[in-house]
Amino acid sequence: MSKQLTKEPASISGIEAMRGVGAAHAKGFWADAWDRVVGRFGARIALAWIGTIAFFAVMAPVLANAHPIYRKNLETGVWDSPLWQNLTSVDIALLAGALFGLPFVCMPLGAAMRVGMPERSSRLLMLLLGAVQAGLTIVISTGVSAWSRHSESVTWIRELARSSSFPWMAASTVGVVMAILAAMLVGRPATGARVRWLVILLAAMVAIGASASRWSDRLVNFDTYDTQESSGKYDIVYTLVPFSPEFGRSDTYVFPPMTTLGERAPAMQGRPIGQRIVLLGTDALGKDVLSQMMWACRLSISIGLVSTGISVLIGVSIGAIMGFFGGWVDLLLFRVVEIFMAIPVLFLLIVAAAVLPRNTYMMMVIIGCVSWTGAARFTRAEFFKLRKQDFVQGAQAAGLPLRSVLFRHMLPNGVTPVLVDASFAVAAAIIAEATLSYLGLGPDGQSSWGKLLSSATGTTGTFVWWLAIFPGLAIFLTVLSYNMLGEAMRDAIDPKLRKAAH
Repeated sequence: MSKQLTKEPASISGIEAMRGVGAAHAKGFWADAWDRVVGRFGARIALAWIGTIAFFAVMAPVLANAHPIYRKNLETGVWDSPLWQNLTSVDIALLAGALFGLPFVCMPLGAAMRVGMPERSSRLLMLLLGAVQAGLTIVISTGVSAWSRHSESVTWIRELARSSSFPWMAASTVGVVMAILAAMLVGRPATGARVRWLVILLAAMVAIGASASRWSDRLVNFDTYDTQESSGKYDIVYTLVPFSPEFGRSDTYVFPPMTTLGERAPAMQGRPIGQRIVLLGTDALGKDVLSQMMWACRLSISIGLVSTGISVLIGVSIGAIMGFFGGWVDLLLFRVVEIFMAIPVLFLLIVAAAVLPRNTYMMMVIIGCVSWTGAARFTRAEFFKLRKQDFVQGAQAAGLPLRSVLFRHMLPNGVTPVLVDASFAVAAAIIAEATLSYLGLGPDGQSSWGKLLSSATGTTGTFVWWLAIFPGLAIFLTVLSYNMLGEAMRDAIDPKLRKAAH
């Protein structure tokens, strides 16, 4: 028998103990708060569900699509990928972000330090900056594309748009401008500055490539794939769910879940042709419910996060000015806050849907621009308490600019209530979008849980249970998850609640 030798801890002197030798490294405030949030069972369930929704939001185009992943002509040997050809610029950017962003953020700290990367929180902020940069590049490039092809645009722009190099020129110009603005936000070189420049460069390259390669809209046609496959001349491989949200069949109206569609055709290479199963049934237009549920995850999570980001940005800026200056500035701006608090968000969205273009971006902007009052009031209260603190007085005495005092010194110490409120604001934005879609005023051409829920009764008034249960359950679980996460964050951040729990 071999004896296991235990290593005795080395003794240290009193002076070494005073210097901190052998002392355990204390966790930071945010690391400790996150550990407390994750330690709650309800928060873990909420994070798991939100992660599932985010996964389907990113991967829906390659998981549920009526366009085949792979198509080969057996006579000529030529193959292509209709799915790749029909991906949009947003699809490509999200897939690239998931492919490179998740390993970048989830890399262990030891491995990250060996290759010169900063801690995980800094990497997450870098990824967020790159996502905003790429998103703005794609949105502006899409607007430039539509404007250059419009009949009322400038003549020389329409002539220039006919050139094959115009998409790359326009997308590159927009991408470079957005990259310069992102580089200005990075500021002076600091720890991990090279990594930040690399993230900005990769975000610009992905956004430019996605925008230029998908410059104009493509005609969507789903009718030929079944005919090609049944002819025996093509080898076709479909996605996991071989349906798209906009793909409907006239012979599949209101089929219940687990229904097998199509007739069994002669097998080619050992595979039956033409038989598919609708796991969650179909709606009144013959469209698959599961594919619509998966694609609707993108609309819900984007509406919630982007509109909340806009509201937090506006609310924190106005609240910081009110709390820092006080006096007549606070009096004037708080009257503005009260005016916006009196605006009914739902009625404003209904009016805007009737007047303005019904698209996702417009809904994000409207929700974000009228729901910032909570963030403003929380930031104002925190800055009132912080403006007389010693570190603020020291920053002012050192001659730091107002922007640095407000957002680099005071904001990190007063942002915690805003983050808790943001979690509840995301849930409220998702409910607002589902309500508008239920009323038929949601974004055109996009799948939505609210739109599916509204079709549960249909034009005939017959109740279709699967069109009510599945979308309604998705809305309920998503809103509940964000509320549970907000409560867990509030309990973890607030020391008074933490003492009461013990």
